[in-house]
This record gives sequence, C-alpha cells and structure tokens, in this order.
Amino acid sequence: MLCGNGFPPSLVQMENKGSDEVEKLKTKFLSVWHNVKYSWALKSKTSFSRNSPVLLLGKCYHFKAKDDDSLPEACYEASDEDFVMGDVEAFRKDFASRLWLTYREEFPPLPGSILTSDCGWGCMLRAGQMMVAQALTLHFLGRDWTWSEALTLQPLDTETWTTTAAKRLVTSLEASLKSSPGPSDQGSSSPPPQTQASGSAEEADVHLKEMYHRTLVSWFGDSPSAQLGLHRLVHMGLTMGKQAGDWYGPAMVAHILKKAVEEAMDPGLAGITAYVSQDCTVYSADVVDCHRAPRAGQISNETSDAPPLPQNDQPASASTSPDDRAVIILIPVRLGGEKTNPEYFDFAKGILSLEYCIGIIGGKPKQACYFVGFQDDSLIYMDPHYCQSFVDVSTSDFPLQSYHCPSPKKMPFSKMDPSCTIGFYSRSVQDYERITQELSKVLQPSAKEKYPAFTFVQGHCRDYDLSAGLTPEKKEWPFICDPRRTVTTTGDFVLL
Repeated sequence: MLCGNGFPPSLVQMENKGSDEVEKLKTKFLSVWHNVKYSWALKSKTSFSRNSPVLLLGKCYHFKAKDDDSLPEACYEASDEDFVMGDVEAFRKDFASRLWLTYREEFPPLPGSILTSDCGWGCMLRAGQMMVAQALTLHFLGRDWTWSEALTLQPLDTETWTTTAAKRLVTSLEASLKSSPGPSDQGSSSPPPQTQASGSAEEADVHLKEMYHRTLVSWFGDSPSAQLGLHRLVHMGLTMGKQAGDWYGPAMVAHILKKAVEEAMDPGLAGITAYVSQDCTVYSADVVDCHRAPRAGQISNETSDAPPLPQNDQPASASTSPDDRAVIILIPVRLGGEKTNPEYFDFAKGILSLEYCIGIIGGKPKQACYFVGFQDDSLIYMDPHYCQSFVDVSTSDFPLQSYHCPSPKKMPFSKMDPSCTIGFYSRSVQDYERITQELSKVLQPSAKEKYPAFTFVQGHCRDYDLSAGLTPEKKEWPFICDPRRTVTTTGDFVLL
C-alpha cells in the first residue's frame, strides 16, 4: 500500500524519524573521506640551500661544511643520506624535537557533536596547539632541549602510509555502518608520577626532562580531560559561537588558547597564563598584570603530576619573584590586504630569529600551518594536515613518535596568508621589558611601509577607552572600531 506521495508508509516513517540519522551518516562518511584524504603522505624532499643560514625559532644553522667551497651544488635535498654536513644534523634534531600536533581520528566524540576526527577543519586549532606547546617547552625545558630519540624518527613513506590509509578506510566504513562509538575517555591526560632513575646527576636530569616531555604531550591529548586538548578547545569555541567542524581563524584560535590556558586546572600549568593583544596593540601594563596577578580558581593545596621544574636549564633572565608567572603573548595581525605585503617579509624573518618567539600560526587560505623558521625567502613550517590514529595519553608509556615530525616543509613568503597570529614567551616582568626593547627595533617600519605590524603601548587598555559602550563579549574581538566608520571585513579582521 502506498501513501498519497507514492511512497510506502515505512519509507515515510523513515523520512520523518530518520533525518537525524541520515545527517549523522553523512557526517561520518565525510569524516571517513577526510581521514583517508589526509592519511596520504607523499614522500617529497624539501630542498635547502647550502650557502644560506637556516633560522629555527631563534637558532641559526649553517649547512655548508668548512671544506665545502669547491662544491658547485648550491642546494641539497633533506634526505637521510645528506644529514651529515655542517649543522644539518643539529637542525634536524632541533626540528624533530618540536611537538607536532596533527589531525587525529577515532577519539571520543567532540563536545556538541558526533565527530570523532578533526580531519578537514581542525588544522588551525592544531597549529595553535603547536604554538602553545613550544611556549611550554621553553617554560619547562628551555630552548636548548632536544628529544634524545629525535634522530631515530622514520620519514613519512608513501607506500607504508597508503597501506595504513587503506586499512583505516575499511575500518572507518565498517564503524560508520555499524554506528560504533569512538573510544571512551580513560581518565586524566596527565600520566602518573614516575620513579626517578638512579644514576648520575646528569642521567637524573635527562630522566626528569623526559618526564616533563611526556607530561607536556599528555596535556594535548585527544580526550575530554586533556588540559589543552582538542576537546577542551572545541568546548571553549562553543562559548564563542564556534562548533566542531567549523573553520577557526588565527585570531579566534588566539582567544580560545588564552581561555584554555587560563582555565587549565592542572597545577603544573599554574605558573603560566596567556594574553591576547587588541587592535594590534600590546598594552604593557596589562601584560605586567598577567605576570604578577594570581590565577583565579587555582587551588593551592593541589599536587601536580608534573615533575619539579628543572632549574639548570632556565635562561639567565629567569631570576624572578616566586609570585611571577610566565605569559604567552599572542598577537593577531594582518600583514597586508588580499595577499601578504612583501614589505613584511623582513619583519617576519626578524620575528622568527628571536628565541622567545614561539612561532606564527597562519598558512594558506583555509589551510593552516605552524611557521617555525625560514631560509632566504621561504618559510619553514610544520604541517598539521596529516591524519593519525588516536593515542591514549592516560597510559604511562604511550608512544611519543607520532607527536614529532621528521620532515620539515617550506613555503614561499609570497604564498603566506596575511591573516596570522604571532606568539612570544615571556618568563618574567624583566623578560618582558627586554622583549619590548628588542621588538621595538624589529617593528621599525621600512621607508615604504608606514605602519608597523603591531605596537607596544604603555598603560592599560582601559586607559584608552577604546571599547566604551561595548559588551564584554565584543571587547574580546581582535579589532574594535567606531561603527560609524565605513569598514570592510576580511577573515577575522576589520580593515579600516
């Protein structure tokens, strides 16, 4: 028997009560497609010049050996065979020691959604995680720290990973058809304290730093309890009108990261907070207040799973008051109109040459990445567009290899999207004073470019009354302007 619309009653019932299931199935199939798409890793080699220095988050490396003058070849490809000249091995170890946060799949559903993967949309959040991870590395381990196993990482090989991708496709399709749930959260992301290894003081220090390394990675795990994990960031985004699956711009991510760091409850993170500039302006009194003010909601009698902070690897400027906190300074900027203004290329190089710079999050339009250095007119970056399987960081011996990238990538400055967020790490008020002095020189505009990318201003933001009449929510946005003026909007920014 057919209904008036010509369909059997069973189909009508399915249409009425199954629309949500159809949407869920569509979402799962889209997620499967993204998982497969970003599981492919083409084995392409990144070319570096032997004759030009390479800058990586404030450290300079030269790939030209002392007796290399007779070699006509002006560049080399970053293959294992070539990592033997000059400072190449040191660069490779330094790069591979940075935390690499990429797309993941098969983790517990994200807040407010059924998504169990961030493939295809979470790249800016991952880039932001990498920037904060670098700040925490500076805070706990120092800039000179490198991972002992960094040089043992295997390059991303096409044949190996496409086989894995095919297996993932079959598994994901079966899971979608069966509507099987993702893995459940298995407790706190912070690993339990580990027993300190016996031996010399040097071995004990190495062991302590490795414990910090593992704890730091666990804070970015893909579970609801991870302090700075994707689930926590998506939850913060919900309060700002963003949902899982939406595109997040660099300015929005800066505010999400600030909120996540401020509200992190692990006592190991009590000694660090975050600040986001307004209108490309850093208000020095506000940053100083961040350094000195106690963190709201932090319980003093809690104990952290994190080991004690190593003292021997802190920079000389770290002689601070016990009440001081470190501050992650995030500055959303726009380096041009539709394209990045070439006048800002030298500025970006100057920024990435500073050891307290924690990188730049930006990338190509709708394709975010984490910029960590440069050579000549090309940026060096870490790419989050690679899908990996969920790792349960609640276990004490979870594998660390997938959180480190063996292969640097390069991009011409000209292809960089102008919308980005720059990050700095300031350990103390004294550190901040030094940073402002040094950055003031980098920020000097060129003869052609009349305006610096951002500025430092004395006093508090409230002293300038830029946001009078605005609600607290609107005050959080990176640009505040008089609504009577004619403006055009691009991305996260308002161009006057």
